[in-house]
Amino acid sequence: MQVSFSPEEIIGIVGPRTTRGRAGKLITGIASLEAAGPGDLSFLGNVKYRTQVAACGASVILLPSDYADEPPDGQMYLLVENPSVALAQICARVEALLWPRPVPGIHASAVIGPGAKIAATATVGPLCVVEAGAEVGEHAHLQAQVFVGRGARVGDHCWLMPGVMVAAECELGRRVRLQPGVVVGSDGFGYEFTNGHHEKVPQVGNVILGDDVEIGANTTLDRARFSQTVVGEGTKIDNLVQIAHNVVIGRHCILCAQVGISGSVTIGDYAVLGGQAGVAGHITIGKGAKIGGGAAVTSTVPPGGFVNGSPAMPYMLERRIVVLKQRLPDLFRRVDAIEERLEKSSAS
Repeated sequence: MQVSFSPEEIIGIVGPRTTRGRAGKLITGIASLEAAGPGDLSFLGNVKYRTQVAACGASVILLPSDYADEPPDGQMYLLVENPSVALAQICARVEALLWPRPVPGIHASAVIGPGAKIAATATVGPLCVVEAGAEVGEHAHLQAQVFVGRGARVGDHCWLMPGVMVAAECELGRRVRLQPGVVVGSDGFGYEFTNGHHEKVPQVGNVILGDDVEIGANTTLDRARFSQTVVGEGTKIDNLVQIAHNVVIGRHCILCAQVGISGSVTIGDYAVLGGQAGVAGHITIGKGAKIGGGAAVTSTVPPGGFVNGSPAMPYMLERRIVVLKQRLPDLFRRVDAIEERLEKSSAS
């Protein structure tokens, strides 16, 4: 971890409801309950690992507030409302120490187009390109080889990691975080078959990302054919996700790895899409809906709906069908036996 915290500093960061025991060591690592030893911090983030707490060797353990047991000598329990959230607070402090923001300024190797506006508090790293008329906001951080296209806007406190591309006229809100290789504003996949060939349809819209959006590595968001492709405030998108043209994603959604969204889909606020889920074009996924991993969604999902399978269907129905499929071989054997008896009976 390369940084260290005293137990008192850990208490100051997470603000536990109560503490039990004393830890005599500095915290220099973070480890699972099973792997942790002296000098480590650990946490109980899932109740199925509760039995591992008693044998854990960590110096400090983050535990839910209803945990009743006492720690052994040399160990401290910090009882918090949500151990996973408390760990995230500590990791945020570690992140700030390990990767501090560099001094504001524009690297000598960066290329800045005419009329581009870059805030004095922003950082533009090596080999970046900021084209004409683009804007980079206060305290924004562009790491190496970031491309910001003509007329694009990067909001305050954004963090664009190496190899990110924000194409022309696209807009990022405040505190947007883009992992390496994200492409915002690639052309939508639009063609019309005419005169024996596929004629490209120009994609003249843009992409708009709301405040606090985070997008994983090598995810692509296509610019709209017209109007906008939109990702709402607070939405988090994993690695290797494809968002097609004119998609509108609501606020605080979760899209896991390898999700594919076809064109003109609308996704309501707080929806969750599991890994490798695919959504056909021109349908709506309602507010708070859940899509199981690998599901193939071909029709509208109502608000609060939960679907799974290919094709997607209501979750409990799909689970029942999976169970019934396992009984098909036995069912066919029984049918064959019945047919054989009927044949024998009719022959006699």
